Amino acid sequence: MQVFRGIPERADTAAVLTIGNFDGVHLGHQALLELLTGKAHALGLPAVVLTFEPHPREYFSPTDAPARLASLREKLLLLDAAGVDRCYVCRFDARFASQSAQSFIEDTLVRGLAVRHLFIGDDFRFGARRQGDFAMLQAAGQVHGFGVESMPTLCADGERVSSSAVRAALAADDLGRAARLLGRAYSIAGRVSHGDKLGRQLGFPTANIQMKHRRPALSGVFAVSVEGLAGGRIAGVANIGVRPTATDSGRARLEVHLFDWTQDCYGAHIRVHFLHKLRAERKFESLDALTAQIARDADAARAWFAAHPDRLQA
Repeated sequence: MQVFRGIPERADTAAVLTIGNFDGVHLGHQALLELLTGKAHALGLPAVVLTFEPHPREYFSPTDAPARLASLREKLLLLDAAGVDRCYVCRFDARFASQSAQSFIEDTLVRGLAVRHLFIGDDFRFGARRQGDFAMLQAAGQVHGFGVESMPTLCADGERVSSSAVRAALAADDLGRAARLLGRAYSIAGRVSHGDKLGRQLGFPTANIQMKHRRPALSGVFAVSVEGLAGGRIAGVANIGVRPTATDSGRARLEVHLFDWTQDCYGAHIRVHFLHKLRAERKFESLDALTAQIARDADAARAWFAAHPDRLQA
């Protein structure tokens, strides 16, 4: 998949396009992308996604924006896996937010991306003050010669599939519900970096994934499977949170202790699948107490995998 920052002044090819944040690339997104790629193949054109960075809600309400389900890198990997040919990442800033709906149609859709066919979600709005809607796009399509289709809401087990619903499931520690909405276990991917080596000192070395500026959508201690280090997935136990016993920085970090793994994995890009919550993160009175709890967590995770051996491949 080709990735572009910003919108070109003039497109080099016509496109079948969809627009959205695609946070988490859940089942609803996947259904939309399936329509996109199918239409693109039928027309012999690239399947193109236009997405935004930062998330518009992060721009308008930075202090109370929702937790992201996926980083930009993770989102791009998921879009690539869905068969998208091109992704344009548009910077959402004051200039873009103030753009009129008509200007967005003419400058972005028609001239910049040469849209031939457009798929949107049924709640899609665009332009300053959200003045643009499906009817406006249909009218523009008749003028400029592109088709417009709306993707109806998808439901799973009677629930509307949305990024908000996935976040709510994760916040409620309902990993099963989140997996049903996503079509897979919730996961976080990132590069393994050097940490403070505290886990190694305690006898439980960990692969550390910095969350950078990201606020995670879940927290606590989990039984996890990890891919990216060997042919299959590796079982482990993970803590995602701010490590209150070790530091008061308040910075979120994902730490994974891999079972039966002794090799160096610094610099590797791994994906951590969250399968079962063991407990909430909490502060201990001493490192000895923390060490004892980590041992119990590891035992509990091993016991869970022994009872659910199929989940290591899930």
